[in-house]
This record gives sequence, structure tokens and C-alpha cells, in this order.
Amino acid sequence: MGYSILSIAYLLASVTFIVGLKMLSNPAAARKGNWVAALGMGIAIFATIFLYKEDGKPLSNYGWIFGGLLIGTVVGTLAAKKVKMTAMPQMVSLFNGMGGACAALISVIEFEHVMQFDANLAKLLIILPGLIIGSVSFSGSMIAWGKLDGRIKDFAFRGQHIFNLVLLFAILAASVYLYMNLGNDSMLLFMMILLLSLSYGVFFVMPIGGADMPVVISLLNSFTGVAAACGGFLYDNKAMLTGGILVGAAGTLLTILMCKAMNRSLTNVLIGSFGGNSVVGGGQQVQGGVSKEISLSDAAVVMSYANKVMIVPGYGLAVAQAQHACHDLEKLLTEKGVEVKYAIHPVAGRMPGHMNVLLAEADVSYERLIEMEQANEEFPSTDVVLILGANDVVNPAAKSDPASPIYGMPVLDVELAKTIIVNKRSMKPGYAGIENELFYRPKTSMLFGDAKKVLQDLITEIKTL
Repeated sequence: MGYSILSIAYLLASVTFIVGLKMLSNPAAARKGNWVAALGMGIAIFATIFLYKEDGKPLSNYGWIFGGLLIGTVVGTLAAKKVKMTAMPQMVSLFNGMGGACAALISVIEFEHVMQFDANLAKLLIILPGLIIGSVSFSGSMIAWGKLDGRIKDFAFRGQHIFNLVLLFAILAASVYLYMNLGNDSMLLFMMILLLSLSYGVFFVMPIGGADMPVVISLLNSFTGVAAACGGFLYDNKAMLTGGILVGAAGTLLTILMCKAMNRSLTNVLIGSFGGNSVVGGGQQVQGGVSKEISLSDAAVVMSYANKVMIVPGYGLAVAQAQHACHDLEKLLTEKGVEVKYAIHPVAGRMPGHMNVLLAEADVSYERLIEMEQANEEFPSTDVVLILGANDVVNPAAKSDPASPIYGMPVLDVELAKTIIVNKRSMKPGYAGIENELFYRPKTSMLFGDAKKVLQDLITEIKTL
């Protein structure tokens, strides 16, 4: 009876995962979808604790189980409460890495069981992929976290791509040999595969430049899902299997979408080092370009008397925690009869959907957020474009300079608007490390300063008009 109830609980959990994921596709239902999926995970966890039986006996180590649950709950809650929006990508990478580590540890434990009790080669076919993919996901996510947090710099050496391929081949060759020659001394080889997989994750992510990190995060997320699905196969756990498949599939689809948004193949992302130190200064530099500044009062007048204003949010907006001030500016302009919309580039920020989440936190209406394709159609009829901390996603070099490392990447056609106001702290290049010729064009004016303070001052100026 216990197993039948447990199976029903796993089925219910699987359904909630699917429903929750579906709800996440709609911003209005996303919060509720998150709770639905969390409820399903809670059902799966507690059903396993109280209904699962090993050789007819229930679990007995409740102290360790609930101790781990308590620690994880406290740490996770505090981390989620305190994390800033600018650090959200780092948090996603960190938590994703923890998932990969769990999958790898499951493989380690189950391999010990195979060695001690039964030489089950069918299990080994699942254990080895879980170990390799989980380890790569863990170490790769930790490097991604360090790079996003500014603790680790891009690193590459001559022939690194060949080295990575050799390392991957060594991992696969060792795995095949272990499978074909399972014996008493196999644990040493197994641990060597673990070490090589961890090393591969490090060397795999290290050379990839900052501008490609959203793609890498999505890819590593899919790795974690596949590794978790391997654990579901091992334990014949329907909820774990379904969750892993959903994460793996969603991560893979998102990776493909990110690559499409950048007009690049996944292979090019993984071996191109786009946005890394190797491309700083790549492409044509702006020779003799002169930028012009605009005062707060002039910017306030231009925006107040415009018919249509398009706001382009970028990472600088997140750094300044200026999303609420931006929403206040939007509401003020709307009260004055100005049509205000937000142009969202798919890879703006440090992770997929970063700008959407940032603006949603400030209660910006989702109807005002428009995707790149629609925004590009509306720029010619836009009076003022206000760029807040975005750089590479509005760089015209992506369309005009074949020597540029971002050439071919779809960007927002902000230069088609009548007036362009760019808010930045300085004239330093963006995350891809290249100059932006947009800043030197006749229709562009620079409004320097911290985004939050600039927006607050703009609001004050507009109110006096």
C-alpha cells in the first residue's frame, strides 16, 4: 500500500513540475507557478521520507535527513532573501552547481554499492554519465559564478581547445575501459574519472568570455538536469526523473534560443571566447570620435515633450538598483501623455531574462516590455530612446563591422530613433570589451552618472516643468 501511495505522490509531484513550468512562461502566473512546483517538490521529499522502504524497512536515519533539510532550508531562504538583483546570475550559477554536485555524489555512492554488492553493468551505464555530467556542471558552474562575481578572470592558453578535446576523450576512454573491465581495483579509476571531469568543467568555462555567460549558464543548467535524470533512473524515482528531464530540456531549448538571439552557433560560443580578454579591442576602433553630453534639464525637456519614449535597460540599471526609479520615471511620463515602453534584448544582463526579472521586481507592467523584433519595428517612430547601462546590445558594429567580435549578433536598432540619450558611468567599453560607435553619432547624447541618481534627478526636473 505504501508503494502505491508513494507512486501516486511521485505522479502528483511530476504533474506539478510540468504545470509549474508552464505557468512560468507567463509573467502574470510565474510567481504562482513557482509555488506550485515547490509544493510538488515538497510532496516528493516528504513522501520519500515517510513512505519509501528499503527491503521492507522504512528509513531510520531521520536525524541526518531532517538536519540536512533544516540547514538547506535556512541557508537557501537567507540567500534568496538577501541576494541583490545584480547578484542573481551568480546565485543561479551557484545553486545550479550544487545540483550538479548532488548528482555526482549520487553516482559516487551508487558506484560503491555496485562494487560492494552487485556488479550491475546496467546501473554502471547510468552511474558514469551522471558522474561525468554532474561533475562538469558543478565545476563549470563554480567557475561561472566566480567570473560573474568578478573573482575569476577569463583565462586561455594556446591550444586550449585541443587540450579540452583531449581531456574529454580521456574521460570517455577511461569510462569505456572501466565499464569493460569492472573489478576490485576499479574505484581508483572511477575517482580518476571524477577528477578529470571536474578539471574539464574548469577548463571548459575558463576561456569563455563574459558576453557569452548567459548561454553558458543555460547550457550548464541543462547539464544539471540530465545528471539529475540519471539519478532518477538509478532510483526508479519518477519525480526525480521528470524534474531532471524538464530541467535538461528547458535548459537545452533556452541555450538554443540564446544562440539564435546572438546569431551564433553553440560551437562558436564554446570555442570562440567571445567577450573574453582575447577580443578586447577587436574590430574597428572609433578613431577621432567625439561624444557630446546632455544636461539633466535638457534631457527632462526632451522626454517630457516627446510622444513616444523607449527605455533600453541594461546591466548598469541592475548595478545601480535603479529599477524602481525607472518605473517612477515611466509613470510620471505616462501621466504627461507620453507613450513609454521598454525594449528588451534577449541577452541583456548576465543571465537569460535578467532584465525581465529586474523590472518585474519594480512592478513594471509586462505589457510595456517588448521583445527585440517588435522594438526594432517601433524605433523609427520613437522620439527618444533612453539607454540605461546597456552597451553591447545597442552597438551598431554588430551590423556594420565584419571585424568586430559581435558582428552578426542581432542588436536593438536604437539609432533609428530621433534622439538617443545614453546613461553610463563612463565611456568604458561594455562586457564584450569593445568600443561602441553609437556613443559618437550625431543623434546620441551622453548622460553620465549612477543610473539611480540620474533617474531620480530626471524625475525632479520633469516635475518642475
